[in-house]
Amino acid sequence: MFIFNSSIGKKLVQAISGAFLIIFLLLHVTINFFSVIDSFTGKYGVVAADDALFSAGDGLFKLGCDFMSTPIISLMVPVLALGFIVHIAYGCWLTAKNIIARGGLKRYEVSSKAAADSWSAKNMFVLGILILGIICFHLFHFWSKMQMPELLHIGTFENNPYLLLSLTFSHWWILAIYIIWFIALWFHLVHGFWSMFQTWGWNNGIWFKRLKVIGVILSTIIVVLFISVAVNAAIQAPHILAQI
Repeated sequence: MFIFNSSIGKKLVQAISGAFLIIFLLLHVTINFFSVIDSFTGKYGVVAADDALFSAGDGLFKLGCDFMSTPIISLMVPVLALGFIVHIAYGCWLTAKNIIARGGLKRYEVSSKAAADSWSAKNMFVLGILILGIICFHLFHFWSKMQMPELLHIGTFENNPYLLLSLTFSHWWILAIYIIWFIALWFHLVHGFWSMFQTWGWNNGIWFKRLKVIGVILSTIIVVLFISVAVNAAIQAPHILAQI
């Protein structure tokens, strides 16, 4: 098949799965940033006594988490997991093919001088491994205590996302690890964004420059919002944990 036998086909799969993951990141960071908004509106940590979805007494972040618990989002979780697996598997495959074709451990092949001058373009595989490692760390802290108990009925469900958020980031070393993760994600996204469109043929002189700028702006917004969520949770931690 074209997808499996052609390098262009493999890069197309990378581009499509990468686009899907960017959309997920935008949704994910938007819902998480609700916790920062709640800090300014006085609703950080406000969770209704009942377990119903979308309770009137919930803070904005809790309502966002309830949205992630709706059936349609729950059905998307396996699709998201498949997207991660495909993106990682094809990334490893492309890197291995490139190493073999070049006869040794050389940098990720890029098709233009602008790409070759990019540090992130040369280190996409290393960045991907770092991001993957901390994703497992992230899943242990949040997914295993919120989505997994609902989907697989394993473990204890945490109905207070504010408590979970603040408890996690109350440890400075966990906050530091996440910030490193977000920075690595920024480099990965900056290259991956324009590379995705380049694979789709948008690589002329005018659009290439525009897409690189758009990629930097979009990646910066995503990462800055994620970092603000983590830092805000660390700041709110003493107040939230004192209520336990």
